[in-house]
Amino acid sequence: MDQDMVVLARVRLLSANRRVVRGAEGLWIYRVLAEVEPKAYGSKLAYVLVEASASPLVRELPERRLALLDEAVEVAKALGASNPYRAKMLAALAARQRELEGRQVEPLASDGREYQLALQGELQERA
Repeated sequence: MDQDMVVLARVRLLSANRRVVRGAEGLWIYRVLAEVEPKAYGSKLAYVLVEASASPLVRELPERRLALLDEAVEVAKALGASNPYRAKMLAALAARQRELEGRQVEPLASDGREYQLALQGELQERA
């Protein structure tokens, strides 16, 4: 990773003066920072990716929405179970599953079981 890009991403994050930077700028910032510090920025990247998939800009682009959700799932999988933002990980998995169900597409074999287990855990936590 180019250290200049990392520094620029950190500067933009600090200058945004918001808890979570959203939109295209947030995607860029968190993608760059999650590569160097996945534990610190992975959950925010997953959150922003799920949020971007629901954007009106991609409403009519199902492949783009699915690509954003697939990326969110990959980022979420990299987070540990002890991560305090595990709920965001589960939200990414649930959003991807809803997208797949809406498109009548088979879920990936590698994460189908993980999704079911994650969803069961989320439902038990909410009860």
